[in-house]
Amino acid sequence: MLPAFNGAALAGLSTLADHDLPALTNVAGFLGITALGTAAVLLLLVVRPRLGGHDRASFPYWARLDETEIRACTTSDTRAARIRVLSGIAVAKFTQLRRAVDCTLAALALLALAAISIPLQ
Repeated sequence: MLPAFNGAALAGLSTLADHDLPALTNVAGFLGITALGTAAVLLLLVVRPRLGGHDRASFPYWARLDETEIRACTTSDTRAARIRVLSGIAVAKFTQLRRAVDCTLAALALLALAAISIPLQ
């Protein structure tokens, strides 16, 4: 939902690009659009698949093995390694998601400031 929200907000704001607006409105609007763009990029990075797989506990790693190698790897308990790897992936993704939400909230505040400043000038 967040990428769709940011995309819709950016598309809606693009309709104001050719309007003559007061300087404060332009500055606040530009900063708000920049924050929304940053949030959109962060959200895309969150949903982008991680396919490095050199950690011996991820699906990309297992996909490169043949059946004999997979059988050899499954003779030992790798749950701890998988938990560690998957937890690291989750923490990285949630950290970026948190940053994207923070950027979106900052953008909303800046765009509210831009909207409020229109009648003031």
